[in-house]
Amino acid sequence: MNKIRVGVVGTGHLGKLHASLYREIEQAELVGIYDIDQEKAKRIGAELKVKSFESYEELLQAAEAVNIVTPTTTHFELAQKALESELHIFLEKPITSTEEEAEKIISLADEKKRILQIGHIERFNPAVLALSDVELSPIFIESHRLASFNPRGTDVAVILDLMIHDLDLILSLVKSEAVQIDASGVGVISHTVDIANARIQFANGCVANVTASRISNKKMRKMRIFQPNAYISLDFVDGFSEIFYTTESGKLNFNDGTLAFSLGQIDAGGIKKEIKYNKLQRGGINPLKQELSAFTESIDSGIPPVVDGKAGLAALRLANKVLTKIDEHTTLVMERSKS
Repeated sequence: MNKIRVGVVGTGHLGKLHASLYREIEQAELVGIYDIDQEKAKRIGAELKVKSFESYEELLQAAEAVNIVTPTTTHFELAQKALESELHIFLEKPITSTEEEAEKIISLADEKKRILQIGHIERFNPAVLALSDVELSPIFIESHRLASFNPRGTDVAVILDLMIHDLDLILSLVKSEAVQIDASGVGVISHTVDIANARIQFANGCVANVTASRISNKKMRKMRIFQPNAYISLDFVDGFSEIFYTTESGKLNFNDGTLAFSLGQIDAGGIKKEIKYNKLQRGGINPLKQELSAFTESIDSGIPPVVDGKAGLAALRLANKVLTKIDEHTTLVMERSKS
């Protein structure tokens, strides 16, 4: 088996995790790391026992794929250089700072025929993977992503920091265009929005209510999906999904080995329905390792990644629309307070 030579750019908390996991992926060979902070890069390199490159260009020459885990403002320049050097790219979310930059990177990746995968890690969460055999047709989705305050990430609004994970997932589930958005948010600790809520209506009639906060006293990452004859709850922290459904839900198929527990019968307008319950979980999966493994597999097979550049752009575009609505709402509130 030919190993994919991968270089990691950015040695912050997440970049260090990426680098250490590549050493565990059989299909990958970690050729080294690079960071603009050379002292930190040398320290991390010594700790991981990998080469610390003195320049980005040197790393590009040694690798065939690059893993970019740097501030979003640097994504475009770094990705562009990598693609011009004919390298495959794993690019952390959000894809770029602007939609125009994202479009250019996607176009260049297509032109160079290189894999471009965006780091929307929740697509690889066991709670999501456990639903791979379940037919989903959401009518209403509710998500809560709450985190305690961490200075890391506060250079952007919570929509681009946290909510974008759920926006990407919702787009992958609904497969329809957002036609109406109402949103509000406020900055409590940082100079950007720290807590936000958005109500998104899609062309197919589905509605999503999305809340994100980085100033909560407890962590919560949950999503609830409501559809005909079924209610599905995803817990991203503990990595499992729960499904409550009626016996009429004939299109719900489950992974081998799962058990359906009957919660009894109800009489709904003279029609008796049996309510069943399934708990689905893909044990032993590290979402980040799964995500990076999928990247190397895409390079090896040539099969497009689960989260490609177009998916990354779609999530960024929806996040920007939410931000615009928050700005409009804030302006309206301020004008009313003056009158």
